[in-house]
Amino acid sequence: MNIEDLLRETFSDMAHEEQPPPPGRFFQVDRSRSGRRGLALVAAAVTVMVVGLTFVVQGLPSRVAVPKDTGQGSGEALVEPGQGQTTLTVREGLRLSQILTQLSAATGKPVEEFNRAAKDGKALGLPAYAKGALEGFAFPATYAVSPTSNPDEILAAMVTRFNRAAEDSNLVDGARRLGRTPLEIMTIASLVQAESADKSDMPKVARVIYNRLNHTPTLRLQLNSTVLYGSNKYGASASNEDLKSQSRYNTYGRRGLPPGPICNPGQDAIEAALKPAAGPWLFFVVTDRKEGVTKFADSESEFFKLAEEARREA
Repeated sequence: MNIEDLLRETFSDMAHEEQPPPPGRFFQVDRSRSGRRGLALVAAAVTVMVVGLTFVVQGLPSRVAVPKDTGQGSGEALVEPGQGQTTLTVREGLRLSQILTQLSAATGKPVEEFNRAAKDGKALGLPAYAKGALEGFAFPATYAVSPTSNPDEILAAMVTRFNRAAEDSNLVDGARRLGRTPLEIMTIASLVQAESADKSDMPKVARVIYNRLNHTPTLRLQLNSTVLYGSNKYGASASNEDLKSQSRYNTYGRRGLPPGPICNPGQDAIEAALKPAAGPWLFFVVTDRKEGVTKFADSESEFFKLAEEARREA
């Protein structure tokens, strides 16, 4: 039984009870933590009933941020009835630091408060496989943020939305079928998101990553996006100095995946990581950045031809 069926059944049972059920019916409260904060965040993540495409939170204080599916793909809202909202779009591929800065600017709350909230992964409802790190799990969407929602509530609602996306994608079982952990799949999804010029290329980019990881011997991924993340820089290309970095995100110097996601991927990238295209490709090159054209190759000689084409188009 999935979470939606379970919650429908639970609320159906409640309808026949004469007295409201105790809070313990839905969640256990850790008495050692701040009661209000822990209760609100756990409730936001658990006490959710799905009606059509809308998430509805039952019996919670009006301050609690509630994710609402707008029916427009990844569009979401943090709603609070009867009060004004600030609408913003968190686009796919942003780093967590960028998202927190954006949320701070939209709400007027100090970015330090969002940074503190982001560090408490358990309170935010992160799955165990995230290992307490929010990077990769702050789901990109359009949000209408209530002025009274605090950073904990906003980030918890974003994680709740990620958990829904993970369930829709069958992330855990899909990872098992591929011989990977869910964290590895989310890491691959973040690489796909960062490296793809167009979403139609995502399954093929994912296949290149898997082919290089599964090659004997394992080929280094050699992705500029991971190097730049480890150096806390932005851009399309890493410098020679960056390529010499000892960072665990330097996929030119180290084999295998980086230790975790490098950005926050959307649904398309997650799906591509779980269902890569079939093909022999070992390389991809964005040959025309203005038009978003990516070409693929399965040999070094083809790769060098594509790299030269990219230089001519630059």
